[in-house]
Amino acid sequence: MKISKEVKSGFIAIIAIALLITGVNFLKGYSFFGGDDTYYAYFPNSGGIMPASSVTLNGVPIGKIIAVDYVVNNPPDKRVKITFNIQDKNIKIPVGSEIKVGSLDLFNKGIIITMAEDLSKGFYKPGSKLDGVVAQDMLQQVQAYADPITQKLQSLMSNVDKVVTSLSSFWDDTATSELEESMKEVKIAIKRLGNVAIEVESFVQTEKVHLDRIFDNVESITNNLKRSNEEIRAIVGNTKKITDDMVTADFKAVITEARETIQSLNTILTDASNGKGTLGKLVKDETFYNELVKTNVELQDLVADLKLHPERYIHFSVLGARSKGVTLTPNEEKKLRNLLDTLQ
Repeated sequence: MKISKEVKSGFIAIIAIALLITGVNFLKGYSFFGGDDTYYAYFPNSGGIMPASSVTLNGVPIGKIIAVDYVVNNPPDKRVKITFNIQDKNIKIPVGSEIKVGSLDLFNKGIIITMAEDLSKGFYKPGSKLDGVVAQDMLQQVQAYADPITQKLQSLMSNVDKVVTSLSSFWDDTATSELEESMKEVKIAIKRLGNVAIEVESFVQTEKVHLDRIFDNVESITNNLKRSNEEIRAIVGNTKKITDDMVTADFKAVITEARETIQSLNTILTDASNGKGTLGKLVKDETFYNELVKTNVELQDLVADLKLHPERYIHFSVLGARSKGVTLTPNEEKKLRNLLDTLQ
């Protein structure tokens, strides 16, 4: 059976169209024979990723990015939808895994999957919607690292500029003249110090003889003290012995007398407490006390009666008349009056 050229041309066109479609799908990220697991991840921005970029797991490509779309109605952190597939049927994504857009190398970007270690929650099913994050690229990292350094350099340059400006304003003609005057004053001060040193040297040379004499006298005094050291030591020893004896003797005598006095006082107090002696009778015997009180009262009555009727006890001679009573001499009468004045 002979095949016409038209049939051959049509068959070749169909094969070419199939290969073209397959190639385009492959470039988009689909495998040749299809059947890949497709997932949808949402990000706040695309991070510069493009379709047909790789999806990696531990640095190994396992799929491709199919499409990058912007969804207006989604929240701000989920407005970029990235559709990607997993071409290996044996790889499943555990729940809780991290889906991150980042740099695969210096020039290419893709999706980096970090599998969750806890597999008890199960796995995402194909067609699931996942939450993704966007990692900083290398330029952003360098910029984040360099910005603080740049700010510090700018601040440092500003300070250096201020210092240079200050030095420039200081180092003018006035400062130069003041510096020259200061150097002249320093030279004058050094010259004066030299003159003082010369005067001190001449003074030392002049007074050297006097200093030698002073040192000789000091040496003589020390020698005399050394020779008299034994005598001084004996004197000090005798003085110490005398003072020790005096202190010891005095303290012993005082302590002995004080002890004897305390013992005597304790004896007296003991006897008085036991009713012995006059003090004891006065303390313990109420009769003796009452008699003393009675005697005192009678004595007071006697003194009062003596003041009222002295003629009963004393003989007075008035104009030659004699009154009753005891006849007293003038001396005895004077003593009695003094006694009465004392009793008052």
